[in-house]
Amino acid sequence: IRDDVESRGLGDVYKRQSLRGAEALEKLTDLIDYLIPLYQKEGKSQLVIAFGCTGGKHRSVTFAEAIARHLTLNGHKIRINHRDIQH
Repeated sequence: IRDDVESRGLGDVYKRQSLRGAEALEKLTDLIDYLIPLYQKEGKSQLVIAFGCTGGKHRSVTFAEAIARHLTLNGHKIRINHRDIQH
């Protein structure tokens, strides 16, 4: 993994550090999976999920990527934007 990728929160080092709390991620995905059908039933066509952390380059990026992957694997169309990362 290139250094610039790791410093943006997408590398294995940060994934291991941030996802040590895998239980939190599991609870979060359970909540999102519960809420999406309710939003759809109400006729809503989009849901915005945002994460924040001190610098916006590690923990929040890791969780956003994990949730995006989860939603994509479950057939949802997603768009992801990392506000504090220069592209």
